[in-house]
Amino acid sequence: MNATKIFGALLIVGGILGLVYGGFSYTKETHQAKLGPIELSVAEKENVNIPLWASIVSIAAGAALLLAGGKKG
Repeated sequence: MNATKIFGALLIVGGILGLVYGGFSYTKETHQAKLGPIELSVAEKENVNIPLWASIVSIAAGAALLLAGGKKG
């Protein structure tokens, strides 16, 4: 299996995950103040949405790479 087929498969899997989940979230911790031994921090939850068109394009590009990678020329 060459690198083109592996990359194509990864694009397809990533596109399917984007369609199923639609995005992901993570927690970003910021330090607001440090007063001697006391440290105040704030944890902010950030959301990242994956557009539907990006998932579809990723699946299509992965399929194209798998088909193109199978040809020997």
